[in-house]
Amino acid sequence: MYLRTCVSPLGKFIFGIHTPAFSVDNFRKNDFVTPLGYFEDGSRHENRENFPGSNVEAKTADLIFEIPNAFPFRGTTYICRSWAAAKAIDPLLINLPEPPPISFSKVLESWFKEDEKTSGKIDHAFDTLPEPLLIALATTSTDSDDLVRMVKTCCEFVYDDSTKKPKGLRYKKNQQGIPLPVVKNMTLYEVIVNNIHLPDEYKEAMALKPGVQGKSEIVGEFGARKGDSHVFEYLRCNSYIPWGHYAANMADDAVRYRIKDLTKEDMNGLRRLYYQRTFVRLASMLGLPIPEKRKLLSGTELEEMRKRILDTVRRKSREGARTKFPFNSTLWGWNFGFDFAPSHYRLHASHQQVHQQFALIPTMVPTMVPAVVSAKEESDNEFPAYACGDMIHEFITAYRNETGHNFFEDYIRAIRSNERLDGRSARENSLVVYEDENVMVFVPKAQTSQWELQLMATGKIGNILEADAGTRDSLDRAMLITTKILEKMGAKMITTIEYSKRFDLDENDQRLLYSFLPRMPESPGAFSEAQLRWINGHFPEDFAAACRAAYRNLN
Repeated sequence: MYLRTCVSPLGKFIFGIHTPAFSVDNFRKNDFVTPLGYFEDGSRHENRENFPGSNVEAKTADLIFEIPNAFPFRGTTYICRSWAAAKAIDPLLINLPEPPPISFSKVLESWFKEDEKTSGKIDHAFDTLPEPLLIALATTSTDSDDLVRMVKTCCEFVYDDSTKKPKGLRYKKNQQGIPLPVVKNMTLYEVIVNNIHLPDEYKEAMALKPGVQGKSEIVGEFGARKGDSHVFEYLRCNSYIPWGHYAANMADDAVRYRIKDLTKEDMNGLRRLYYQRTFVRLASMLGLPIPEKRKLLSGTELEEMRKRILDTVRRKSREGARTKFPFNSTLWGWNFGFDFAPSHYRLHASHQQVHQQFALIPTMVPTMVPAVVSAKEESDNEFPAYACGDMIHEFITAYRNETGHNFFEDYIRAIRSNERLDGRSARENSLVVYEDENVMVFVPKAQTSQWELQLMATGKIGNILEADAGTRDSLDRAMLITTKILEKMGAKMITTIEYSKRFDLDENDQRLLYSFLPRMPESPGAFSEAQLRWINGHFPEDFAAACRAAYRNLN
């Protein structure tokens, strides 16, 4: 059995190298030589090289590294040596520049500066822009005047008489008597409210005030109004996640549109509501006592509850009582950032206001039985509900059976003993970006996003139920550091997912793992990515060096 992974039982990374050299037979009959353009002296530049007279000899094609992902279900990464070698000269070149300031209002003012009716003409110009241009401006403008002019065309506000600022949206009831905001262009509305340069009073009225996005109940809270940090926990009953999910959102009085504005207390609050909801639901499921409601559980209460749940789960698992756990895994994710193309392609899945989503995943899901099945098939009336951490467990089980080793022990050894892909030992060779006594942030040898980072518990911690207070604090701090590093380097959209172990699984090697996946400009994903073939333009060691430099410059 061949395990497609870059991790070897020797605690080293393994990868392949393609050194292409080949000959191509030429079956073309005709030449279509034509001028492509002309030089300054009038001579022609032709496409003659596109029509060779004989076979093509490709003797010096570029060397390509093929790196299986540590986890086979995540595919394989390919790195072109010449692309990566250019970055290796100076890893700090791995960054995205800040976009330039854009103000259409100022452009129009310069056009109409001699006109007494300048303001009216500017408003008319905005009113008559085609929608694709409005969307492009709504996503890129850094001028609040632009955004306020556009937002007034897509929805209606009620203004405070004294401040002249919006105090809310105008509502109307539909035929069913349901109050709905008066929104004329929902696409433009959504794009504008995700632009950080829109004044906060408009953001609050349009998207941040509790209830403006719907009737989702607020069932948890961290911090307090007008405090340094304030987070709401929303319940999403009618959810795309079976059995509903929860969303921890920065509240309307704690506006966070950039990671650099996110504080340690904010991250603690966002994650604290995840821990609290998970532990309370599990305690209720297991018949364990729950502390007083209508308040945030203290750190001591949370830790005592976690220990009781963990002891009970382990005892029931030893007794073979897995059926006592209707939900035995977590789902957690975070989409930071937003963009929308003028062609109406939505480029990320989330509202820019910082929020995280979480849920519990059922142990089993009932099957729909076809009309014609055998007696044996009919008896198999359920199967395990999907959890992405299960794929890691399946693989590390196969790895142990094949090699006699624990995968994560070998993986950590490989990370710590890493050698550069290009073999140049004098250059940076570490993949580790940040670590403390509980966790490690590192660049995976085979990145599935060009800028992927991973956060892993280094101890034998497979899920948040096994993570004590110190480990949870390490996870939260490292998560904030990781996202700040990526934003510092220019990332504007980052998806983060959790790979975790089932609570009642008898497995002590699987580590709790988070993957940070920035979306990159000019890399939307196409046929290669659909095959899980990930194309990269830098060596992972150089990206790690760039991340460490960004970390040193965070403060």
